[in-house]
Amino acid sequence: MEHCNVLITSCGRRVELVKAFMQAKQELNISGIVVGADMSKYAPALYFCDKVELVPRLNDSSYLDRLIEIINFNNINLVVPTIDTELQLLADNKDLIESATSAKVMISSSEVVRICNNKFLTAQFFKDNAFAIPYTLTQEDIDNKNYNFPLFIKPLNGSSSINAFKVNNQKELDFFIDYIDQPIVQEMVSGEEYTIDAFIDFKGNILSVVPRIRIATRGGEVLKGQINLNKTIISDVTKMLKILKPIGHITIQGFLGNDNIFRYIEINPRFGGGAPMSISAGANTPKYLYQLLTNQKVEVGKIKDKAIFARFDNSIMIEENND
Repeated sequence: MEHCNVLITSCGRRVELVKAFMQAKQELNISGIVVGADMSKYAPALYFCDKVELVPRLNDSSYLDRLIEIINFNNINLVVPTIDTELQLLADNKDLIESATSAKVMISSSEVVRICNNKFLTAQFFKDNAFAIPYTLTQEDIDNKNYNFPLFIKPLNGSSSINAFKVNNQKELDFFIDYIDQPIVQEMVSGEEYTIDAFIDFKGNILSVVPRIRIATRGGEVLKGQINLNKTIISDVTKMLKILKPIGHITIQGFLGNDNIFRYIEINPRFGGGAPMSISAGANTPKYLYQLLTNQKVEVGKIKDKAIFARFDNSIMIEENND
């Protein structure tokens, strides 16, 4: 029996993701544990893991030492980050973590994460490599009122659609430019909104690209979605990934217009909240990771095209004396 221990950091509400790793481990008959780490003992995903570890805040100077301690104590083979705020820290210290432990960190290079985490750099990457994007207003455009409404405004380093707004008129634009820290203003694009889950192995090989339509969202996270293996999107995203060269599970967002052109909005170099939809549809990233870590042949599953998923909230009761 193969053995592999996985650490999911900042696991928070990622119950679906934890369950996916648990199920993949069982289906592949792999021994080992799934360890959940979070700064809060009330993070619900912790209670679906084999073992729980508490960590300080990401900006605490002891965070990396504590992370390395957890990895070594639990003989972790794979570290899986889940939130934007930890990505740059882990990318910048990937070599340190991997040299101090026996684990691999599922994280892209520092430069790739830097591009993805900064909306201006993301837009510039797409522009430099001739990929379609919404037009990003310059300061000169804003000063000269060289734009038409509606527009879209969001923070430079934003996440989860926090402080991201449609702007309908000049009054709203003036307000949001003052309200949002380091705003980026773009033209408002139309069309069908997509999220694409892609997986790239540790050697840079693209194993799966799965587009899904965002039918309904809440707080930036998808509630209902449908797998749609659109060939135009798959081809364009595959070309983009070969240039960007990320590692691991990547989430891409954009709009497919009536002109059949896919316009990119952003890239998140991590598991998106709706990733379990693509996992359930057949692009089983946790399985791929277990197979890679145990030197097995990666078996890319057949994707269930047109499958529809609806997500829902749930709750658990946590006893105060729960160890």
